[in-house]
Order: sequence, then structure tokens, then C-alpha cells
Amino acid sequence: MIQVLIASGIRLYRDGLADILCRQPDVEVTGRSASPEETLQLAQRLRPDVVLLDMVIPESLTTVRALVLALPQTKVVALGIPEHEREVIECAEAGVSGYVTREDGIDKFVATVRGVARGEVLCSARVAATLLRRVTVLAAERRSASPAFRLTTRELEIVGLIGDGLSNKQIAQRLRIELPTVKNHVHNILEKTGTHRRTEVVARARSEGFLLARGPLWD
Repeated sequence: MIQVLIASGIRLYRDGLADILCRQPDVEVTGRSASPEETLQLAQRLRPDVVLLDMVIPESLTTVRALVLALPQTKVVALGIPEHEREVIECAEAGVSGYVTREDGIDKFVATVRGVARGEVLCSARVAATLLRRVTVLAAERRSASPAFRLTTRELEIVGLIGDGLSNKQIAQRLRIELPTVKNHVHNILEKTGTHRRTEVVARARSEGFLLARGPLWD
């Protein structure tokens, strides 16, 4: 049985998706959430196989990263994304395992849930083409030059959250670690990147290909 958590700020949307999935003999909707905080709490308690995340939710990409970090066995499906290169790549880099675009129908939606639960990545031809182009670009960058600095996985996570506009305190809350630990990571990041300010860290990481060029996603 595939256990699913549905995350959307719109109750009608949550209930509609749950109604569709409850008709499937191999799918069980174990939870529904309306906010990033509730989504993380329920996911950690229920440990579903798949989280269906409405990408309209504020801080949705940060939520994806937190879910992937806290529950590596849980697959995240991005719901309702436009088939634009920026959004597709951001979702992939955050760690989503599947996409349901705004143009997909019910059959594609259900097939994506089942496929992701089996460890497959199901997406439209346009999304697949975007991901392949990104892989090609990254491969070319690795061949042409090695990074000027190396960051740990945790440090990269923190740089990404800095790029999303989060303060040290917000990062500590999001990653569920102590504030002094975050400050220590930021200090190490500044030293490794040869920078003195948070904005310089983000700019340097982008220039080295660690981050997409973007500012804070949500006010």
C-alpha cells in the first residue's frame, strides 16, 4: 500500500486529490497539511512513501529540501508547476522525485504517484528535456574547470537557505539545529569562499554553479 501525504494551502485542492487517490486500491492517504510547518511535522510522524506538495505553498522549495534531508526514503512530488526551465530545475535541485504539471490529467497524476513510489521519475517530455539539458550543462562545467572551493552537503544546504533569504535563526529553525551550529557553518562557508558577507557567499556560489541565480523566493 502506497502511503501518501497531501500538502496544499487550499482545502478544496487537498480534498479533491485525496478523493481521487482514495479510489485507488493500492493508495492510502494518511495525512493532509496546509502549511510548511504542518507538512514537516506530519511527514516526520507519519513517514509516508510519497509527499504531494503543492508548489504554490510559500517556501515550497525550502520545504522540499527539508523533507529530503529529514526523510530521505520519502519521495516528494511537485504539484502544479509550470513547464518552465527555471521552475523545473529548481525543483530537481531541491530534491523532488516527480512532477505533476498544470496541464496533466488525473491518469498522469495517479501514474506519477505510483511510479515515484517504485523509485521511478515520471515527467512530461518537456520536463525531461529540461532536465537533460541541465545535466549536459553541469557535465560541461565539471569538465572545463574544477570548483574553486568545496563545501560539505550541510554547508551547501545552508548556502541555499541563505539564497532564499533566511536569517541564521530561521535556518536553525528550518534545519532543526542549534543557532550556534548555524553560525559556525556560516563562518566556515565565509572562510572557504573567501567572502565577508552573506550576499557575497550567494553570489560566489552562483558563479561556481552551486546555486541558480535567484533572490528570495517569498516575502
